[in-house]
Amino acid sequence: MTYDEVIHFLYNSLPVFHREGKKAYKPGLDNIRSLCDLLQNPQHSFKSLHIAGTNGKGSSSHFIASILQEHGFKVGLYTSPHLKSFTERIKINGIEVSKEWVSTFVSGNLNILEKVSPSFFEWTVAMAFCYFKEQQVDWAIIETGLGGRLDSTNIIKPLGCLITNIGYDHQDILGNTLQEIALEKAGIIKQGVPVMISEYQPEIAKIFSEKAVEKQAPIQFASEEIQLMQVAEGQSLNIDFKSAHWGDFKIESPYVGTYQINNVRGVLAWCAQLDSMGIIHLNKEKIEWGIKNSRINTQLKGRYEMINDEPKIIADTAHNESGIRLLMEQVNNELRGELWIIVGMVADKDLDLVLQILPPKAHYIYCESNNPRSLKASNLASMGQKYGLSGMMMADVNQAIAYIKNKMRKDDLGLVTGSTYLIAEIDEII
Repeated sequence: MTYDEVIHFLYNSLPVFHREGKKAYKPGLDNIRSLCDLLQNPQHSFKSLHIAGTNGKGSSSHFIASILQEHGFKVGLYTSPHLKSFTERIKINGIEVSKEWVSTFVSGNLNILEKVSPSFFEWTVAMAFCYFKEQQVDWAIIETGLGGRLDSTNIIKPLGCLITNIGYDHQDILGNTLQEIALEKAGIIKQGVPVMISEYQPEIAKIFSEKAVEKQAPIQFASEEIQLMQVAEGQSLNIDFKSAHWGDFKIESPYVGTYQINNVRGVLAWCAQLDSMGIIHLNKEKIEWGIKNSRINTQLKGRYEMINDEPKIIADTAHNESGIRLLMEQVNNELRGELWIIVGMVADKDLDLVLQILPPKAHYIYCESNNPRSLKASNLASMGQKYGLSGMMMADVNQAIAYIKNKMRKDDLGLVTGSTYLIAEIDEII
């Protein structure tokens, strides 16, 4: 099969979460274990680090991957979902897996696929493990899909774990309270494996501490190791930190947005933990360079990304209550003129939690992505109306961007957000 035929086959033959939502989710680890058994357990062939969390796990995964690249390691990176191409999910030193490899792998393992009947996510996780084994990576950074305890990635035996933050997302699967969600994320904490928590949240900190005690896993909260000293924003995010392990850090992040502060702090504290325990020997200057070069090294897209300069239009994949709240704090910090918001969401989110955060004093364009889970622009507009978010409907996001470009003044700010799938359809994002 060609690559296009393979991708069509996978999307149409396997349960796909981004298309079907909860119906595609297969709880439990039996399927992924069966898959990996038949593939000779590739996940045990490389050293790995595991990352979970509601928001920030994508940025944190790319930061730590870039840091290890700067140290000269061959670094595998598995993340999801992708924006433009399936191959974005599996990278080594920032280079996506080739389409040829994907088609060869799937074509050569159809018997295993048919025997196990995995979900799309289970299959892609196993595929990533096989690729990292074949390519003999030094380290693999593995990001969970959702949750942690029952996530397909949770069959690895990592040398370190990071949990970024906990917010409301996927409540239909993970639970309706922060405590329930935190307990699922804490499921990646393993026997004797050190864990770092990027953000101290008083209402759930005890859950992580108790799980770590149960698993005899050394645990730290990033704020115990890294002190925030100063922040300045421009074309990049400049942050001064003081580390108990390394002293002063001067960090320049290519991803602007003050919401990245906790992500960077968590990664720096994690580096200190891993270094002090002798798991990875790291260099302070190379850590700084890793953060600075993370966009170049890993090609992460859609994090407060400027898609137009004058007038300024930003695209951000924030799609849940905590992500949108942090995003709006950043927007309010730099807003000088009027605000234009292009928004599209999936139907199975708790939209009321998100819509009540958005400011009534803005121009709204309601869109929808070309995805079965996408909420119709007309329905989203009706829901927005309840919160005073009046605006117009325009199904295509690129049409909406062209429209606001012609309407915005020089000091206005445009924002495209609400769904990863909406951001993926922006022509200018890559």
